[in-house]
Amino acid sequence: MWQSYFSSSSLMGPSSHEGILRARLQLSPHSFACWNSRYMGSLRMHNSSRYPLANLTQFPRSKDCARVTCSATVSSGNISSVEKVDFKKLQNGSDIRGVAIAGVEGEPVNLTERVAEAIAEGFANWLVEKKKGDAARQLRVSVGHDSRISADILQAAVARGITRGGLGVVLYGLASTPAMFYSTVTDREDMFCPVDGSIMITASHLPYNRNGFKFFTSSGGLGKADISNILSRAADIYARLSNESVQASADSSSIKKVPFMDEYASSLVEAVRKGAGGLERPLEGFHIIVDAGNGAGGFFLGKVLVPLGASTSGSQFLEPDGMFPNHIPNPEDKEAMAAVKKAVLDNGADLGIIFDTDVDRAAAVDSNGNEMNRNGLIALIAAIILAEHPGTTIVTDSVTSDGLTDFIENKLGGKHHRFKRGYKNVIDEGIRLNSVGQECHLAIETSGHGALKENLWLDDGAYLMVKLLIKMAAAKAAGEGIGSKVLTDLIQDLQEAEVSAEIRLKIDQNHSDLGSGSFRDYGERILKHLESVTDSDPNLKKAPVNYEGVRVSAHGGWFLLRLSLHDPVLPLNIEGPSKAAVQKIAGVVHSVVKDYKALDLKALEKYL
Repeated sequence: MWQSYFSSSSLMGPSSHEGILRARLQLSPHSFACWNSRYMGSLRMHNSSRYPLANLTQFPRSKDCARVTCSATVSSGNISSVEKVDFKKLQNGSDIRGVAIAGVEGEPVNLTERVAEAIAEGFANWLVEKKKGDAARQLRVSVGHDSRISADILQAAVARGITRGGLGVVLYGLASTPAMFYSTVTDREDMFCPVDGSIMITASHLPYNRNGFKFFTSSGGLGKADISNILSRAADIYARLSNESVQASADSSSIKKVPFMDEYASSLVEAVRKGAGGLERPLEGFHIIVDAGNGAGGFFLGKVLVPLGASTSGSQFLEPDGMFPNHIPNPEDKEAMAAVKKAVLDNGADLGIIFDTDVDRAAAVDSNGNEMNRNGLIALIAAIILAEHPGTTIVTDSVTSDGLTDFIENKLGGKHHRFKRGYKNVIDEGIRLNSVGQECHLAIETSGHGALKENLWLDDGAYLMVKLLIKMAAAKAAGEGIGSKVLTDLIQDLQEAEVSAEIRLKIDQNHSDLGSGSFRDYGERILKHLESVTDSDPNLKKAPVNYEGVRVSAHGGWFLLRLSLHDPVLPLNIEGPSKAAVQKIAGVVHSVVKDYKALDLKALEKYL
């Protein structure tokens, strides 16, 4: 293939180009061959002026190009000359994320095959330690991935790491994050379930060159301490692997492949049928559009909506494509929401559903093009849950609006428990509240991450959409209304802020104003000063209960200044009834933080 392509070029010969591209992708010869057969076969279909040689790692995959899955026996040589990897920097809260594909300036690859293999073996060792009582049998780990272009290569590396750790592997191929957790609590021996642990290869909505891992057991997603433990083990394993001249192949006898997404999708179908009173096709007569953003969510159309009887014409971007050529697969992205809104209006659909890359987040659009995401989605799911469980507590992250609190508590009769940002924080808080006797049935972030007690606290965007479908189908069956108006009516009393802003104030870690302290120390100092000023100003009202940063009501609106979980940034959220109000609130914050010279205030000053 290389010779036939480059023989018509006046550039270098095929072997030179292969070497360059392999070096940029940081792949072994076998892995490069797999990547080459999967993505390069469609190169001639694309305009070479649009995708020049310098960017060969960035062209989109042809929708007609067959998906080629790499073998789990990828082999590569000694990597002792490879630069050391700081495994701690791969941690992103309760996830692992890194750069898996070269080609973006300033973003060197740090999630190589060997790194992935070491992390997988570290997880296997961690799991064996946790499951000491099950030593009499071989433990099993399920592995799935989203549509990213590095998925097959990393899956092969993960399989090697797990089998090297003595565990069995069950490969799911293209899958959703919720399905991976579901595999740990599903009793289906023909599917080798329940598995003892699970790994999802994903980096959510991040760019094509990134990838990462999420880990699960039947207790849920792993926490920060668990991830730190696994990465510490992985660092030691990586040092050992780097000194081996030949990379061992995965034990093929310990690897199985099953179509587990079919089982997961069937569970969603049955949930809708049950919720709609046992009807076989409860969505008959509904026109529902799915926008999968070229991620892993395309299954929802053919395996969930169609069996339930829905019409799905006009659905878009269902084909998995890790270059994400149409829009970012992110329900918080304005372009993405505009795309699904247009599809709904152009096709006269009842409802539009949009997923992120790995389907643990979602949002919706009603028949009039009204978006149901962020505060609106939380309000909608809360209305459904509180009708089923009156008075229950709804846990959200820290940036939800005052209008949402009023809606949950004064309109719906529930309790709003605003907690820290981070989907794992929110879900764990919901579980904790139940453990101390405070009933909670929903934990949800403004980003679209949401988990329900009835669904075993799975962080599951698809299940959130199932709750909407059940409401629509049940209302139609009971003669209470048809279409998405049933949903829109549930949140008609929600008061949304006219103007909102999310501003990131960066901390320059090299500035002398930090002194000998860290960016975190500096950020905490700023927050303490802000709290002091707030306490002394009668025009500012600090939130009486707050778990993150400093939240203050002022000028008919509110602001929250907090310290990022991972980055040298102070995120600032502002909501107000008008631009003038937001300008005044921004002025309040600016007057407090302007003397902190290491803080970049340009983004804030745009609102003054």
